[in-house]
Amino acid sequence: MRRRSPVTPSADKMEKGSNKPQHSRICVLGLLCAFFWGVLLYFHFVVIGGRTFQVNSISFDSRAPDSVPVIRPITTSRPNPPVDTPEIRDLDIAQPRNSQPEPVIEQKSDHSVTEHLENRQPEPVTEQKSDNSVTDQLPETVTEQESGNLDEPKDFPFIKALRTVENKSDPCGGRYVYVHDLPPRFNEDMLKQCRSLSKWTNMCKFTTNAGLGPPLENTEGVFSDNGWYATNQFAVDVIFSNRMKQYECLTDDSSLAAAIFVPFYAGFDIARYLWGYNISMRDAASLDLVDWLQKRPEWGIMGGKDHFLVAGRITWDFRRLSEEETDWGNKLLFLPAAKNMSMLVVESSPWNANDFAIPYPTYFHPSKDSEVFAWQDRMMNLDRKWLFCFAGAPRPDNPKSIRGQIIDQCKNSDAGKLLECDLGESKCHSPSSIMQMFQSSVFCLQPQGDSYTRRSAFDSMLAGCIPVFFHPGSAYTQYTWHLPKNYTKYSVFIPEDDLRKRNISIEERLSQIPPDQVRMMREEVINLIPRLIYADPRSKLDSHKDAFDVSVQAIIDKVTRLRKDIIEGRTNDDFIEELSWKYALLDEGEYVGVHEWDPFFSKPKPNNGNSDSDGSSAEAAKNSWKNEQREHS
Repeated sequence: MRRRSPVTPSADKMEKGSNKPQHSRICVLGLLCAFFWGVLLYFHFVVIGGRTFQVNSISFDSRAPDSVPVIRPITTSRPNPPVDTPEIRDLDIAQPRNSQPEPVIEQKSDHSVTEHLENRQPEPVTEQKSDNSVTDQLPETVTEQESGNLDEPKDFPFIKALRTVENKSDPCGGRYVYVHDLPPRFNEDMLKQCRSLSKWTNMCKFTTNAGLGPPLENTEGVFSDNGWYATNQFAVDVIFSNRMKQYECLTDDSSLAAAIFVPFYAGFDIARYLWGYNISMRDAASLDLVDWLQKRPEWGIMGGKDHFLVAGRITWDFRRLSEEETDWGNKLLFLPAAKNMSMLVVESSPWNANDFAIPYPTYFHPSKDSEVFAWQDRMMNLDRKWLFCFAGAPRPDNPKSIRGQIIDQCKNSDAGKLLECDLGESKCHSPSSIMQMFQSSVFCLQPQGDSYTRRSAFDSMLAGCIPVFFHPGSAYTQYTWHLPKNYTKYSVFIPEDDLRKRNISIEERLSQIPPDQVRMMREEVINLIPRLIYADPRSKLDSHKDAFDVSVQAIIDKVTRLRKDIIEGRTNDDFIEELSWKYALLDEGEYVGVHEWDPFFSKPKPNNGNSDSDGSSAEAAKNSWKNEQREHS
């Protein structure tokens, strides 16, 4: 529609006060002006402002004018660790090399602005590797890949702990341990009621001297002058906890911790209630502990996967299969929270992944390196008149036991020495008699006890005696942190079936080993002594790592690997818990497959994979209690 030209009013009328046309003209001009600036601003902020310009490989976002640029690396499937150089240390990025993509500068205003990567796929960033064996320098924030969103960084609460390894001046970097301050009902109160800790043994004397028990007299010259105690084989709870008090890298700041220790005396707890108490009483302290831990902020860091505790008994005491009152033990290791934690026991389950075997305590607890050196030299130079020996009792109620055959062969051999530990045999209660026999023998026979393992294996190696095992579960699949994977370096393996079928002579088998090989095996056993014993908890060895040190470092390594897997988005979906015994035996890069020891661990198990179906493990645990008064049963 065409617009009519307005009629020009006369001067008289304009002077009389009608200025309406003038106002209309001003309004039209204002609208035109607003329209012009609206189009201009739209073009500037929407059309141009939505684009990202690349200048010298640095991205500027025009939607955030007057903001301060912040550098952030482009991440892909795994985060890139920062390079600790003076130029970019504060920028927390990876240094680009050659043709690798440059870091992106993101404009940030006072308002939250997300990273804009329009029509562009993220490029991989060259990973800078350092010489640090633990963390290789890790970023403070890591992009979470599982959600498919590359724009939202995720902070991991354990990054600070992993970064401690970068401080070259800190000898504890990557090794800090935080210890929970548990209420005394979980530990010290048990010691005050020490008479209730065993049905047959007064544990009060064995909890003295920081858990080592009373000192041993060296009247027969079997021991060295210092460091020998009448240590109970199930006293690891208190020994380990007291050793932790001397650990050189304790921290009060849990954010620095490579692992978190829970000083719960789990073995002493279950010892109080196994006989004559219902399952509610047996489970009470474990449930109370888990409830206490889950309320702590330290638990939330990894849901307990960085926590560990120690129980000086075999794993079967903590793996009750049902809620039947007649079933054995408590259910500590089957609690969901406990499955996240690591539990150190003197015998672990081959079919479960949350327990790890550590050595039984021996009688020797040195406080100085010189005491260890002197003992090793002495064991190397002993005259050993017996080819083999055995200290133990038969198991007539167990048709699978080979102890009867071993005892018969010892009795019928001029090269064998036997110390029968059946009822009435007092010498088996004497540490001096046991150690004297081991020191006089080249090989020490170590069949299964009531369960897979025996303390006697560690007493014999302490004496420089080469152990002879008849089941891989007695040592090889158990103490993988403390013993070499190549078991032929320090021991002899004779399958149980070879004795059951009576088609092999122990004496003949051992006599065939060349003297040079025997000498090398003995040297290996004696060299292993420091890592198989627990130093005096009131002191610390300077140059040796004892069983405690080896165990703590293994836990730290385990937690560190898990944390790095979490950061890099790696999952272990192929892990088969029922085959847990195999994984520690594998070298890096190897896969679980057919193994020579499959027949030893192929007994049928229930669908939940908790234990063997006939309950023989629980029965073995019960029998071990009946025979615990015999030190070398």
